[in-house]
Amino acid sequence: MWNGKKVLVTGAAGFIGSHVVEALVAAGAATTAMVRYNSSSSIGNLAFLDPDLRKEVRVVSGTIEDSDFVYQSVKGQDVVLHLAALIAIPYSYEAPRTYVRTNVEGTLNVLEAVRRYDVARMVHTSTSEVYGTALRTPIDEDHPLQGQSPYSASKIAADKLAESYFRSFGTPVVTLRPFNTFGPRQSARAFIPTIISQALDRDAVRLGSLTPERDMTFVSDTVAGFLAAATTVGIDGMTLNLGTGSTYSVGWFAKCILELMEADKPIIQEEERLRPANSEVMRLVSDNARAREVMGWSPSVSLEDGLRQSIEFVRKHRLFYQTDRYVR
Repeated sequence: MWNGKKVLVTGAAGFIGSHVVEALVAAGAATTAMVRYNSSSSIGNLAFLDPDLRKEVRVVSGTIEDSDFVYQSVKGQDVVLHLAALIAIPYSYEAPRTYVRTNVEGTLNVLEAVRRYDVARMVHTSTSEVYGTALRTPIDEDHPLQGQSPYSASKIAADKLAESYFRSFGTPVVTLRPFNTFGPRQSARAFIPTIISQALDRDAVRLGSLTPERDMTFVSDTVAGFLAAATTVGIDGMTLNLGTGSTYSVGWFAKCILELMEADKPIIQEEERLRPANSEVMRLVSDNARAREVMGWSPSVSLEDGLRQSIEFVRKHRLFYQTDRYVR
């Protein structure tokens, strides 16, 4: 299915993006990885790929906000998986205009390039944060969108652009809404690696609010959703949730992880890590029936297995995590 297919992955140096690239190369796709230009020529999480796989990846460096660069990168591709985005919610309070430029204008650049060069399928990455605090659960794809942070507002705008390109031009775009993804290579910006890294290196685990509930999907299951969305026939224009349908609080995860690590550490809620009250999303739990029905997708990795793999990664790469400060 993938052998010889030309595939571009934007945001390829990121957590999920690097796993998507790894899966595509392993499947035989001719994979181009778009990474953000930097003076050190860092390829981010792609550095964790097996060297034999990594040498098969074509890396292009630039910025998603540069339309000329995006057009040049998209031209000639069969499939585009668009994961490039700014995703840290706390930083979006400080730099909202940057989120608009990257998440909205960057997505517009990709959509226009896909339309211009007749790419067969584009997969656009959304987020469960666009739903805000649930008005009903489980959350299906028709749930109202609520911009409870500048980040979520920028992603809502990007989602609507994708919808408009399908409706206006017939652009073959599918929107995926992953609920919270976790696993190896995730940064301390996310709460699970934050808990693990602090449990290893600090006398206490310091977090924001302990009560929000999250639906956590292991990264390999999320990747399987991306590959299915790229190849399933007849789903252009659809929006699809990727989640497990189960939800647990941040505090529950902290206690579970500490038990798995056999670490007796206090859990402390810190004021500086709290979101503004009206911005916090209290409960996310997915209805994944549509993805099951149209793509045959369902999560297969258990929560405990996923947490154990995450713990093992952080143990092996402790220098990858800074536990002496709050990572926004």
